[in-house]
Amino acid sequence: MKLGIIRCMQTEDYCPGTADFKAVREKTGAFAGEEDIEVVGFINCGGCPGKKALLRARELTKRGADTIALASCITKGTPIGYPCPFQKKMCELIERDLPAVRLLDHTH
Repeated sequence: MKLGIIRCMQTEDYCPGTADFKAVREKTGAFAGEEDIEVVGFINCGGCPGKKALLRARELTKRGADTIALASCITKGTPIGYPCPFQKKMCELIERDLPAVRLLDHTH
């Protein structure tokens, strides 16, 4: 798996993505059962309302990603307890525009 992770811009000031990288390294969460995982990029969504997430996903695929994961800060609201209200729309846009790319709805 060549992985690109899109995270919430609102949480990046205090979350360095440690749990995301730990889940990749230890193959837990969305990565359970995966053999080889190479992170090709880690980027934010571009801010609310997530309109840039598709552009970021396209760029990650240009750089080799065959899988895009929306970080758990977007889908589960960790660590602030507030899931992104635009998550569903971001997923729809990415799935429609990049049908060959696997989309994971969380990381850990």
